[in-house]
Amino acid sequence: MTVLVGTSGWQYRDWRGAFYPMELAQREWLAHYAARFTTVEINASFYRLPERSRFAAWRDATPDDFVLCPKASRYLSHMKKLKDPEEPVGRFVAAIRGLGDKLGPVLLQLPPNFPANLDRLDAALAEFPRGVRVAVELRHESWFTESTRALLAARGAALCLADRRSRWVSPLWRTADWGYVRFHEGAGPWPCYERDALADRAGAVAELYGSAEVYCFFNNDPRGCAVRDARWFAEECAGAGLFPTRVPAAGDISLVPPKDPAAG
Repeated sequence: MTVLVGTSGWQYRDWRGAFYPMELAQREWLAHYAARFTTVEINASFYRLPERSRFAAWRDATPDDFVLCPKASRYLSHMKKLKDPEEPVGRFVAAIRGLGDKLGPVLLQLPPNFPANLDRLDAALAEFPRGVRVAVELRHESWFTESTRALLAARGAALCLADRRSRWVSPLWRTADWGYVRFHEGAGPWPCYERDALADRAGAVAELYGSAEVYCFFNNDPRGCAVRDARWFAEECAGAGLFPTRVPAAGDISLVPPKDPAAG
């Protein structure tokens, strides 16, 4: 099984000195990141959809084997709550086409206060063209039913497995022939993960997905935890018999001390 390991975004100022050399210009951060990872989740597209030319620039700044996974606009997911999806999905897909053959799965994250509405989810997924893979992160517990599971499977969409404070906050469902996992926050020291928790998660990924391709992203960016934890997770995946993609060397990473000692 290939496990593509990366982080949720790369433009974090507190990574300067911890992951990015102090003297490295911000415009060079993506190239530095992509030389050490094979994939990244594009969080910026959630807040404001970039022009197609910006996606094309990210494509051109990365190696041939690099994969970029854009997050769907909050206009679709959080403002419209999937209502009338044709226009926002069409606009989003037109922009991300700038990634060309480096386009990975799309993340569609729904808000925590949005209860289950299978009709809206089905209609939104139907708007994504064939060949564009979609992972859906569901956060209201009313979604976690067999009806939702069947809908995702019918559409070939992956349920995004989510972990927070070293606890799964979504069911361990495999609904597609590929997988998508997000690590939001470890149990400590905040927001980092403990090594044992990552070993457990690597085992769960191996058991659930078998030989499938899986994308795994760390969203606990403060202090540089995401970069360090991605490395640890990749090492645990290798120990579980999986095949993780490249991650930074141990010497490429140092954690920023916590600003609040009470936070860990």
